[in-house]
Amino acid sequence: SEVSVSWRPSAEFAGNAYRGEGILPASPQDVWECIKPVAGGPRTKWDQNVKDFEVVEAISDTVSVCRTTTPSAFMRIISPREFVDVVLVKQYEDGTMLSAATNAEHPLCPPQPNFVRGFNYPCGCFCIPLPGEPDRTQLLSFFQTDLGGYLPQAVVDSFFPASIAGFYSNLTKAVKALKA
Repeated sequence: SEVSVSWRPSAEFAGNAYRGEGILPASPQDVWECIKPVAGGPRTKWDQNVKDFEVVEAISDTVSVCRTTTPSAFMRIISPREFVDVVLVKQYEDGTMLSAATNAEHPLCPPQPNFVRGFNYPCGCFCIPLPGEPDRTQLLSFFQTDLGGYLPQAVVDSFFPASIAGFYSNLTKAVKALKA
């Protein structure tokens, strides 16, 4: 599948806001099953940028505080990161499913040794049904991530577009495996 990745300067921090968009060959439910933010979900298996995901506190059935860790990346130039976010999940009447997040601090989740604390500014993924095409889903994603640490902006700018394209490619493989 093809993915379009674009970016512009973020209004939230001194980096970029990235937008990814693609059509996946699976139902919105199957795509959601692969990306939904739950502990023990499949995302840690297929998403090369997610090493672990845990729910620190469930505030309600749709809002939680979560911690995500990432492995080192970009030939180990980017060391492992951790992100603590408040996450909202929502399903709309048209079948669209949303996962939205932004950084948070939580007393049960102080910075951990061996990880650089990064910050997600408002971001999220929309799984959008395509009318008349039950086995295809539009996935629209937005990322505004400050990786923290002392990375030159040029390294970050080189990493993100390829990382987002890889996210869509690996997600396509994951939904195909889910259906098999």
